[in-house]
Amino acid sequence: MKHTEASSEAGAALLRQIPAVDELLARAALRELAARLGRRPVVDATRRVLQSLRGRISSGDLSSLSVDMLENEIVAATETSVEPSLRAVVNATGVILHTNLGRAPLAPVAARRAAEIASRYSNLEYDLERGERGRRDAHTDRLFRRLLGAEMTLVVNNNAAAMFLALNTIAEGGEVVVSRGELIEIGGSFRIPDISAKSGAVLREVGTTNRTRISDFEAAINERTRALVRVHPSNFRIVGFTERPELREMVELARNHGLPLIEDLGSGCLVDLGPHGIEGEPLAGESLKAGVDVVTFSGDKLLGGPQAGVLTGSRPWLERIRKNPLFRALRVDKLTIAALEATVALYLGGDLRAIPALAMIQASKDEIAERAGRLAERLLARAGVSARLEDGESVIGGGSTPGSSLPTRLVSVRVEGLSAAELAARLRRSRPPVIARVERGEVLLDLRTVLEGEDELVSKAFEKIALECA
Repeated sequence: MKHTEASSEAGAALLRQIPAVDELLARAALRELAARLGRRPVVDATRRVLQSLRGRISSGDLSSLSVDMLENEIVAATETSVEPSLRAVVNATGVILHTNLGRAPLAPVAARRAAEIASRYSNLEYDLERGERGRRDAHTDRLFRRLLGAEMTLVVNNNAAAMFLALNTIAEGGEVVVSRGELIEIGGSFRIPDISAKSGAVLREVGTTNRTRISDFEAAINERTRALVRVHPSNFRIVGFTERPELREMVELARNHGLPLIEDLGSGCLVDLGPHGIEGEPLAGESLKAGVDVVTFSGDKLLGGPQAGVLTGSRPWLERIRKNPLFRALRVDKLTIAALEATVALYLGGDLRAIPALAMIQASKDEIAERAGRLAERLLARAGVSARLEDGESVIGGGSTPGSSLPTRLVSVRVEGLSAAELAARLRRSRPPVIARVERGEVLLDLRTVLEGEDELVSKAFEKIALECA
């Protein structure tokens, strides 16, 4: 009983020692913080810290009270509160199109172009020649015409929207014929059948999971058929006893029955990546040359641009799609158009290495090994840090090129006193956060996906962690 009373008295004494909000705000460090970040965030953070302190004392935490400690907590709480939730991170996972990390990073020229257009007025929907209202899709349309030979191109906010818009325009109230082996599910449990159902088109499935013939498509065509659909299985592979109609067969069948052929290419590959070990990715330009009426693909995957869904192909069908009232709801803004326009211009100029995702794919194992060796040397200079190199594999990611990988050289790192999970967590709390792989109880860094200039950020993150653990 006496112990409880003594604890209660000690707690009451500590509560009386807590400084007032105004007293804390008068301290030099917090005055400077208020001048830099604004008074309101500092006041709010001070109140939260003091409320937390009162709660801890009431729960029996009788640690000595330090005003310096309170000041440090307030500074940290204020900076956390004003820090943006969406932050740049260092991707050291080796997954090039990491969906959780924003997929393809923009080329610097595309980022600068978006920033320029964002901060000024633009001719987004203004025809400078005629001095009257224009079409926003004219900006990307002209570039894709040059790059792919497309008659017309539209851009919406992602590839799911592109496919939805195509099906809704062309096949609402009717049927579209598709192979059972192509009814894919993409990230976030988003399925092709769901997109079709919402579009108002009825899927008529033909063939089996592993084998579909052109005769299966032909037998399914009836008076309610509005289109044939072909979907590139970009995030899985079926091997073994398989069969799939050739693209030329699909085009011929569609022509013979007066139907459009819609092809969802997903990944948006515009150049042959075979020389770099990536096989089986169909090219949008080749599909158009073969006679596909509407081709859809993503902008932020293998194309290497901003998030977008591209619809390209035959002008009569694209004009119909553009007149769909839903196009206005799904169209992109000026920032996306600016970034996409700048990215496509790099393709036209042949400067593919300027597109980060393609540069990462093209980087050789020797190039990465050289960078990895330099980083390992720097890390070994930190007390308590061990680092070694080992062979590994990078992947494309983003639901692209399943089964394909790129040889790389990994840096395996340990920090004395920390498990791999603890080290990975501290890296995520770095400024900027560093996202690494954890495998076999080790933290692995793949510099293939670490952008130019970010090696130094990784090194500094480990330096800080090592000092904290010393």
